[in-house]
Amino acid sequence: MVEAKPFKLLGILDVQNVPCARDSVLYGSLGSVIAGFGHFLFTSRVRRSCDVAVGVFILGTLGCWFPCRYNYAKQRIQQRIVQEGMKNKILFESTHLDPERKQSGTKTSNS
Repeated sequence: MVEAKPFKLLGILDVQNVPCARDSVLYGSLGSVIAGFGHFLFTSRVRRSCDVAVGVFILGTLGCWFPCRYNYAKQRIQQRIVQEGMKNKILFESTHLDPERKQSGTKTSNS
């Protein structure tokens, strides 16, 4: 079986394996095509339209990249918290350290 080589954008960004990279590049390129073509239709200036397209590509890619990566990192933190809670639940279940058992058990007094 032959493994496919990963597609790297500019030789550094592995688009297939990096989370959010594919969507960010696609949205940035779509926005740049629309903005560059729209600017060309209004002004008929080719060089300026290409400059606008490159600028919109950079802004669109970064504008999509940072919120996506922030949400990804937040989700990973929440997953770690849930996994730790599940591990503790399994570890402390039916022992004297089980918080559910303390709530439902009888209270003892020292008097």
